[in-house]
Amino acid sequence: MTHSTFSWKALLVTAALTLPTLAFAADPAMTKDGMLVDHKGMTLYTFAKDADGKSMCNDKCAANWPPLMAESTDKPMGKWTVITRDDQKSQWAYSGKPLYTFVMDKKAGDMTGEGKMDGAWKVAKP
Repeated sequence: MTHSTFSWKALLVTAALTLPTLAFAADPAMTKDGMLVDHKGMTLYTFAKDADGKSMCNDKCAANWPPLMAESTDKPMGKWTVITRDDQKSQWAYSGKPLYTFVMDKKAGDMTGEGKMDGAWKVAKP
């Protein structure tokens, strides 16, 4: 084996091992049983009073319905967008709808927020 052949093979092996760790953006949530859940499996919700790309759930509302927060460096991808909240923090939205969890959901799969506030809160679906 020549030195150049060995170097090429070493480069290919290194690239193969490194690729999975590069910054390929993962979706901020996933689909489970026909609904969107965060990476802990907690149900995500939408709020009917939100405007497209604008959260109307702030302060006390956000204490009960924590936003699915995004990092300032996160970028939109496909149906996933990042909105800026009133407090200037970033939040994930799906198809323009800001996403939230609910503090009364205690374990993955709980959906106790469905229909709250006369139906204003709905389980988020893809």
